[in-house]
Amino acid sequence: MDFRRTLMSLSVASACGLPAWSAHAQAGGAAADPASTPAAEAPTLGPTNGGEQIPEVRVTATRYSTSLLRTPLAVSAFSQDQLTRKGATSLADLSGEIPNVVIQNSGLDSAVQITIRGITSTNFTETGDPAVGFHVDGMYSPRPQGAQALMFDVDQVEVLRGPQGTLFGRNSTGGSVNVIPAKPDFSGNYGKADIDLGNYRKKQVTAVQNVKVNDQLALRGTFMKVTRDGYANQMRDLSEANAPQLGWIPDGIPDVDQRFNKVIGKDKYYTNQDQWAARLSALYKVNRDLTLKAAYEHFQDDGAGGASFRDCDASAGTRYTCAPGTGKWDLLVNVPGEVDMQIRTLRTGLSWTINPTTTFDYTFQVADQKRAERTDDEMGMQHAAPFQINGAYPNSVDGNWGTWPLTDSFHRTLSSRYLSTVHEAQLKQSLGKVQYVAGLFWMHERNRIDYEQTNTIQKPYGDVGSVLYHQPNRQVDAKAVFAQADWQFMPTWTGTLGARYSSDSKEDKGGEVYGANWKGDPAYYNGLYSQGTPGTPGFHVHNGTDLTDAMGGSVAAYRLYGAPTSNDHKETWKKVTWRVGLQKQITTNQMAYASVSTGYKAGGFADKADTCNYHLCADGKPGVVTFLPYGPETVTNFELGYKGKFLDNTLSLSATAFWMKYKDMQLTGTYFVNQIIPDNGLPCPSDQPKCDVYESWRTINVGKVDIPGLELEWDYRPWRGARFGGGIAYINTDVHDFPEFSDDYQCDVRTELGLPPCPPAYTGPEKNLQGRRLYNIDGNHLPNTPKFQVNLNFSQEFALPSGFRITPYVKVNWRDKAYFDLRNSDFATVGRLQKAYALADLSARLDAPNDKWHAEVYVRNAADKHAALNRESVYGGFMKAYYVEPRMFGVRVGAEY
Repeated sequence: MDFRRTLMSLSVASACGLPAWSAHAQAGGAAADPASTPAAEAPTLGPTNGGEQIPEVRVTATRYSTSLLRTPLAVSAFSQDQLTRKGATSLADLSGEIPNVVIQNSGLDSAVQITIRGITSTNFTETGDPAVGFHVDGMYSPRPQGAQALMFDVDQVEVLRGPQGTLFGRNSTGGSVNVIPAKPDFSGNYGKADIDLGNYRKKQVTAVQNVKVNDQLALRGTFMKVTRDGYANQMRDLSEANAPQLGWIPDGIPDVDQRFNKVIGKDKYYTNQDQWAARLSALYKVNRDLTLKAAYEHFQDDGAGGASFRDCDASAGTRYTCAPGTGKWDLLVNVPGEVDMQIRTLRTGLSWTINPTTTFDYTFQVADQKRAERTDDEMGMQHAAPFQINGAYPNSVDGNWGTWPLTDSFHRTLSSRYLSTVHEAQLKQSLGKVQYVAGLFWMHERNRIDYEQTNTIQKPYGDVGSVLYHQPNRQVDAKAVFAQADWQFMPTWTGTLGARYSSDSKEDKGGEVYGANWKGDPAYYNGLYSQGTPGTPGFHVHNGTDLTDAMGGSVAAYRLYGAPTSNDHKETWKKVTWRVGLQKQITTNQMAYASVSTGYKAGGFADKADTCNYHLCADGKPGVVTFLPYGPETVTNFELGYKGKFLDNTLSLSATAFWMKYKDMQLTGTYFVNQIIPDNGLPCPSDQPKCDVYESWRTINVGKVDIPGLELEWDYRPWRGARFGGGIAYINTDVHDFPEFSDDYQCDVRTELGLPPCPPAYTGPEKNLQGRRLYNIDGNHLPNTPKFQVNLNFSQEFALPSGFRITPYVKVNWRDKAYFDLRNSDFATVGRLQKAYALADLSARLDAPNDKWHAEVYVRNAADKHAALNRESVYGGFMKAYYVEPRMFGVRVGAEY
C-alpha cells in the first residue's frame, strides 16, 4: 500500500475513535523514538483503522516536536477528523472535551471566552486581553475573535493547561491554545470534499486541494462555508406603554425604537450561522537546508450574533413568572442582530537547518480584523417584570423617579479595525545531553473603534441617553526574550529550566468620549424632535417612530453634545516569568514529571473619568481625574504528572495534579469607584439605596485564589475495532483576601422573595470601603468553574461485506454545578448558577472500501438539554441566560480523490 493510501486509512480511523490525543499518530501504531526533534513540516498521520495498539501522538507544546506521552506538560490534542465528527466550526465547540477547560461564545464582540483551571478573561473589548493565549501555527493572535475563524483543515489543535509563561508567554496565565493548520505536502495532487446538511436548514461545505507543483513547491487551498437558520423564535417588538402620569399616552404607535425593526427571515435571526473562510498556503524548498512557507487566510462572519433568553424555570412561582405559552427560545426584538466581521491574515516564515544539531526559525504574521455589529441589549425583557410605579412624576425632594414601563437599549460597533503584526525568531540547538530553544518576540497592535451605546428610554424624562466611544488610535506593544533548556543529566532523568522577560505597554492616542450616557440631554435628537419641557403642558415622550437615522450614529452627530472627554494615556509593565521542571523516564512507556511555572498578564486602564462622577465626593471634596487603572495578574503553578502506555500499548493514560496560586485576578464588570454626595444633599430613598455610590464599568484586581486540582485522560482499545476514551477533572478554587467585595445583587428582589438580604452599606472610617455592602467571599469558587467534569466516548468499528465499515459512536460530557459570580449566589430563584447536567452526542459513520468516500449521521445534545452557560437577574426578579445549543442533527458526506 502506498504512503498516501496509508495516511487516508489512518485518518478515517481517527474519526471512529476520537480519543483526546489521537492526532498526528504514526503508521503502525507502535510507540516511536522518544527523542525530541525540532518541529518540522511532517505530513499529518491519523490513527489506525481499528488496530490493537494506541498510535503515537506528537505535539509542539515545547516548541519541539515531541511524543505527547513524553511531554512534561498537561496538553490535549485534536485532529481535523475529530473536529469534523464533533461538528466543530469554532473553538467553542470543544467545550467539555478537555479536563478543566470551559469554552463558550461570550455573546459580546464576536469573541470566544476560554476558561482553563478557573482562569479566564471577562473583557472582550479593544482595552482587554485574553487570559488564555491563542496561537495559530505557533504565532500569537491578540484578538479573541480569531478563535472563531480557523477550525477547518487543521493538522492539530493543541490545548495546554496551566501558565505558559516561557515559550508561549504573552497573556497565558490560564494556558494556551495552538491551532496548527494543515500544510502543503509533496505526496502528490489530491483533494477531499465534505457536505454537512442539518436541522435549522444547516448547510456546510468544505473543500481541500493539495497540489505538488514540482519537487520544490507545493500548494494547498481550502474553502469552508456554513449557513444555518437561527434557532431563536424571534418576534418583532412593537411594544407600547400605558402610563399617562409619566407622559406615556397610548396612541397606537410602538414606543420602542423602530429604526431597525424590519421584517427578516429565520436565516437572519439571532443564533444563526453565516460564515465562510478560505486559506491558500505554499511550501517552498529552497534547498535541503532552507524551507520557506506562507499562508493567507480570509474569514468572513455575516451572522446575527448570539443571544440570551428568558429563564422561565428559574423565575417560576414568583410574580416574574413567564406568561403562559412562553417558549424557551422566544425573543422579542426591535433591533435585529447584524455582524460584519472580516479577518485577513498573512503568515510567512522560514526554517533553516544550519547544521545537523542547529535550526533557526523565523515567522512573521500580519492580521487585519474589521468588524461592525449591532445588538439588541434587552430583547424585550422589559415585559418580564410587572410594571409598577413607585412614585409620582420626578419628585425633586426625595429623588424618586419611579419605575419605567419600558426598557429599550442597544449597542453597536459603527466600525472597528484591529491591525497587528507579530515577529518571532527561534534558535534551536542540541549540544550533547542539552537541547534548548531561545527566541525573540515582538507584537504590535494598532486598534481603532467607534462604539455606541444607547438607551432610548431612560429616567427621569423618557428621553435618549447615549454615548459614543471614538478611539482612533489605541496601541499595544509587547516585546519578549525567552529561552528554555532541557538537560538529560542522567540516562532517565531530564531537568528543564526556562525564563522569559516581557515588556508590555498600552497607549490611547486621540481617544474621545462623546455624549451623555444615562443623563437626559436633547442633543441626541439633532434638532429633529422635541419632547417639550418636563413638568409643563405639552410635554410628551417620544415614540418609536420619532427616532430617525439622522440621530446618533456618527462623530458629527455626537458633537452636538459639546466637547468630548479626552482619553490620551499610556502605561507600561515589565515582568520575568519562568519554569523549572524535572522529568523521569520510568520505563520505555512510562514517565513522570514535576514542574513549577509562572504566568503573567499585563495590566490596563479604562477611559478618562472623574473619581466622583463630577459630584462632590463623600468627604465634600471634588473628584480628580482617573483612568481607573488596574495591575497585572500573575499565577504560579505547581504540577505533578504521569503518562504511560499499558496492556501491550492498548491503553494510554495521563494523570496530572496541580496547585496554582492566582494573584490579582482581573475581573471586568460594573464595580464601585467612590461614594458621592447626591445633588440634593439628602439621604438616599429606600428604593434607590445606591444613589450616593458611583459605579462604573471597569476592570479591578481581585485578591488571591488557591486552585488545587486533578486531571485524568485515557484512551483504551479493549478489543479490535473498539475505542474507549475520556477524561475526569477535579478543581476546587478558593477565593480569599478580597475584603472589599460588595454584594449588591438584586437587593430589592431578594427582600421581596424572602431570600437572604444584601448587607447594609458600610459607613465606617475606611474611605475605600464607603458605600459598599461588604460580604465575605473567602472560600468561594471562581465563576464558570465546575468542581467535577467527566467526558466519556466509545466507538466500535464493524466490518461489512465488500470492504465497507460502519462505526457507531457515543459521547457523554457531564459537568458539575457551576456559579457565574464570585458571590456564588445559590438562591432558589434568582441564583446565578447552573446545576449539574450531562450532554450526549451520537453518530454512525459508514466508510467505503479504500476510504474513497464516507457518510455519517449525527445528533448533538441528543436529549435537548436546556443548560445555562451564564445566568443573571435583570429588570427586576426575572432571569435571563445564555444556553447550550438545542438538539442538532444531520448527515455528513465526504469523498477523497
